[in-house]
Amino acid sequence: MNSTSDTVEMAEFVLSRASAFDLLQQYTASDSLLKHALSVEGAMRYYAEVLGEDSELWGITGLLHDFDYEKYPTSTEHPYVGSKILREQGYPEEMITAILGHATYTGVARETRLAKALFACDELCGLVFASVLVRPDRNIANLNAASVKKKMKDKAFARGVNRDDITLGCFELGVELETHIGHVIAGMQRIAGSLGLTGN
Repeated sequence: MNSTSDTVEMAEFVLSRASAFDLLQQYTASDSLLKHALSVEGAMRYYAEVLGEDSELWGITGLLHDFDYEKYPTSTEHPYVGSKILREQGYPEEMITAILGHATYTGVARETRLAKALFACDELCGLVFASVLVRPDRNIANLNAASVKKKMKDKAFARGVNRDDITLGCFELGVELETHIGHVIAGMQRIAGSLGLTGN
């Protein structure tokens, strides 16, 4: 009963970082959005190691969480369009559910550690990135959690960053804010060259 075609159709989907990055680039041209995707990927890979999870699954989830945003930026489109594309391509439901859950307006519950970590890292990566850019040296190697925590309290700084989401993300993930900031910084430091955060 198991023909060759059946075997091919039933073959398990294999996560590929190269394929995921190609998909990201197909839909995203903005340098800032690409760097945000890389930032969240870096933070998620670091968190996966800390928590003993699958770093490839977590990293690619971070990489693709906003891949549809540039072309489909409205709340009626993002992340629904992207999730449909991912499902059609065979990406795992755990990843798709996490991506849907990172946007609070979808109403999709964040029940897995993957979903909670993605939500927790998303806004904070933007705040960390902005915190580096205002440093005289523009080098993330010299950034510390206390500095970012201070910037977070300054509502005039990086106004687009949702502080409430960061706080909620920490609560859901069960991690202290300063520890969380430290993990995100560490994840982004590993890929500082790709982010252009290695100094003037």
